[in-house]
Order: sequence, then C-alpha cells, then structure tokens
Amino acid sequence: MTIYYSLTFMLLAAEMGTFCALVAPLPYAVRKRLFRFLSESPIVAKIAYGLKISFIFVGILFADALQRMFRVTAEADLGKGRGQGMQDVRTETNFAARKFYAQRNVYLTGFTLFLSLVLTRTFYIILDLIHTQEEYAKLKQETAGKSRSAGAGAGGGAAEGDKKVIEELKKRLAASEAKERDFETLKKQASQNAAEYDNLATKYNAATGQNSDKRRD
Repeated sequence: MTIYYSLTFMLLAAEMGTFCALVAPLPYAVRKRLFRFLSESPIVAKIAYGLKISFIFVGILFADALQRMFRVTAEADLGKGRGQGMQDVRTETNFAARKFYAQRNVYLTGFTLFLSLVLTRTFYIILDLIHTQEEYAKLKQETAGKSRSAGAGAGGGAAEGDKKVIEELKKRLAASEAKERDFETLKKQASQNAAEYDNLATKYNAATGQNSDKRRD
C-alpha cells in the first residue's frame, strides 16, 4: 500500500477512535467539559482546518480509486469474454489482484469520507443536546426560584393580612372591655344610689314617725 493510502488508513483509524470516544457513555460533567474543549479550543480549530484540507485530497483519491476499479473491472470482463482468463492463469491472477486493490482503495477512501460526515454530524448533535440540557437546567432553576419567591410573597401577604385581623380583633376586644368597665361602673353607681335612697328613706320615716315601705331593693 502506497504512503498516501497508508495515511488514509491512519486517518480512518483515528476517525473510528474519535467516534467511539464521542458515543461512549461518559458522565454528563465529563462530556460537557470535553465538548466545550473541542468546540472552543483554538488548537482543535486549527487541527479541524487541516483535516478539512486532507479530506479534499481523500476525495480526490476516492475519485481516482473509483475510476481505477471501473477500468480494471472492464478489462477483466473483456478478458473473460475473449477466453484469455482460462488460458493464462497468471493473467487472471493479475487481474484479480488489480481488482482487489482497486476495490480496497475505493472502500478505504469512501469509508474515510463517510465517517468524516458521520463524525461531524454526531459532534454537532451532541453539542446541541448539551446546550439544550444547560438551557433546561437554567430554566428549571429560574422556575424554582420564581416559585419560591411567589410562595414567600404569598406567605408575606398572608402574614400581613393576619396581623391586620389580629389588630382589628384587639381593638374590638378593647372596646368591649371598655364598655364592660363602663357598665360595671354604672352598675356600682346605681347600687350606691339605691343604698343612699334607702338610707334617706329610713331616716325620713324615723323623723316623721311614719312607717312607710318605700324602699327599693
């Protein structure tokens, strides 16, 4: 295998390892840090730019390998049609080897290009998922904070309402107690007036010598 196909194979192996790392069941915190590093690091951005250029060359190799495979297949079919394959085993073996190498190069370069597209799409899907999870967590925290604030505000309003009711009841109780005190004072004054009237009536009857029962209970 030539050097450029060897480099293509190394690139394919690196893509396979990267894909396994991306889809591995990592913890959320580790995956978040990893994708943040991959998406924000300037070094990774430079590497990605170099890989884009290399994929252009891989695409050229894919087109060349595909053309070679078609040409070798056509030559092999032409040789079989003429009957040369049955007469010369070495020629048939040579055609089979050329066809195998052409197909191998097509598969190698094709899978490298295909996996690059899969890696790019998978990376952005997972990155969008992480951003969505972050937004959901922030929205959940904001909703919980608003709920607590609303609950605290409702509790404060209820406490203020209770204070007002208590103050009103205290005022009514104080007014009732004042009225009761006034009633007790008036009752005492009435009792004292009745006792004084009875005393004066008794003295009047004793002075006049009349036996009159005009006292009130």
